[in-house]
Amino acid sequence: MSGEVQEFLCWRGPASVNVFVVGAGNTPLPEESFRLAGLVPDAELPFPLTDLPEAIERLGLVSYDLDFDDTSLDLRAYTRAALRRVCEGTWAVAWAASEGSFHYDELLTDEVARQVYGYCVSGTEPVVEWDTATLRSEEWKHRIAGVRTALDALLSAPEELNS
Repeated sequence: MSGEVQEFLCWRGPASVNVFVVGAGNTPLPEESFRLAGLVPDAELPFPLTDLPEAIERLGLVSYDLDFDDTSLDLRAYTRAALRRVCEGTWAVAWAASEGSFHYDELLTDEVARQVYGYCVSGTEPVVEWDTATLRSEEWKHRIAGVRTALDALLSAPEELNS
């Protein structure tokens, strides 16, 4: 990876912003929810994940592929708005990452930190980083570890706090 995140958003053709959210349930948001930052995805592919680990099952985990045919669009502001949207109205942790980074045992770990290009914890402003040199830095790894701590707190909270 060199340069900007925009380069690896196009790995399968269209520019694809991949957003994952734990804590917002298993029902995907409606398509119109992702008309954000003046952009409308050409395709919205929600994937409620199945065979969830017990700790995640009660909270839900949905992955969204938000695809844009125009690969020249600046999707940084859009990614920030999408992360904010999936965290609205609930206690959730969301992140934007390359699709190949997802595995239940590796959620927001040091091993995948450089593949995470944005995150949001409910009640905070989303953070999006577009420079891959920053994504490879120890500082970014430390920030992603903080998001992992928030995810662990969400997963270990009593059920009544998550509703």
